[in-house]
Amino acid sequence: MIQYKSPREIKLMREAGKLVAGSLELVKKMVRPGIKTMDLDRTVEKYVLARRGELAFKGYRGYPGNICVSINEEVVHGIPDENRVLKEGDIVSIDVGVKYKNYYGDAALTLPVGRISAAAQKLLTVTETVLTKAIDHLAPEVKLSDVSAVIQNFVEKNGFSVVRSFVGHGIGSTMHEEPQVPNYVMPPGEGAEVILKPGLVLALEPMVNTGTSDVEVLGNSWTVVTKDRKLSAHFEHTAAVTGNGSEILTRPA
Repeated sequence: MIQYKSPREIKLMREAGKLVAGSLELVKKMVRPGIKTMDLDRTVEKYVLARRGELAFKGYRGYPGNICVSINEEVVHGIPDENRVLKEGDIVSIDVGVKYKNYYGDAALTLPVGRISAAAQKLLTVTETVLTKAIDHLAPEVKLSDVSAVIQNFVEKNGFSVVRSFVGHGIGSTMHEEPQVPNYVMPPGEGAEVILKPGLVLALEPMVNTGTSDVEVLGNSWTVVTKDRKLSAHFEHTAAVTGNGSEILTRPA
């Protein structure tokens, strides 16, 4: 069942979102060739705990990290590692979830490590742009399937594919709530149509691949990679539907 949020609840989610945004601003400054992925994890942990937040991913269904750090062909759920070092030309997705006073914020971005290829830069630009387009489309009485169509159409028009095995989601007093937010238009008969209404809060997160949309999970039971091992990018914001549009709750200050 969809849980619509009161102004009080959205205010608390805005506070959680500030901690997510602050975390991502920190790692943006840190990402460079030679840095360990575990260093990013520790920095976010220290930042969030110092501000009385909780790391939402830590221990979630047994996940071992505080954040997700996914490199190159890794789509989502890359596990920070003391021995994993970013290299020149990599792209790295950082996904951060924070719980604050029992409400959640969730956002992600994909960053270049040093100089990257033109093809990789196009992937990042298209994925970030389509997230903005999707959020701009949020408004009362809009069909959620129309938001999915905005994502799929823009991505495919630019020669990429959207991941279908993992989707965005509602968010609030739990990390994952109804409704699911596919980045593609579901076939007729698969899933009930959702009409957006004020108070609905969504974590929109296009996951875009340079090659096939097919993915698989590695032996660690967490890290999702493209089946063809081509690059993938991931951008995400938590956004609330308002009376006349939307508000990004994880926007940097």
